Amino acid sequence: MTEPDRYSDLFRKDKLDELFPSERADDFFDALLGDKTEGAYDISLVYNGHKGDTLQFELELKQRPGKCLRCNLTHGLPHVFARHPVINIDGLVQHIDKLLNGNAKCLDWKLGNTVEKNRGRHAVPLVISLEPA
Repeated sequence: MTEPDRYSDLFRKDKLDELFPSERADDFFDALLGDKTEGAYDISLVYNGHKGDTLQFELELKQRPGKCLRCNLTHGLPHVFARHPVINIDGLVQHIDKLLNGNAKCLDWKLGNTVEKNRGRHAVPLVISLEPA
């Protein structure tokens, strides 16, 4: 029998939207390309569960209408996202740590390789290592 995810209530869709607001994609493309309308995708934070001593998230990339989401656009994103101040993974993980409210502590994070879910949706895995309380 699978253990229930004790963090699922913390990471409901409304909370994820607060942690990573939808306008962050526009801010990212404005900083990167000088025009937010040039962006090919929207970015949202998705919670995929708790496994062992990790929290599993992904930065989901959804193709914008009239744009093309290609692997060559998204393949190098983990390196860009890891360092980009608008995406601010360090800040995001600090906010997640506060949400845990002492029940666990975020130790470290890493971004995985971009995964193509389908033609219009790609994802960059975000895995946060935890230290139990």
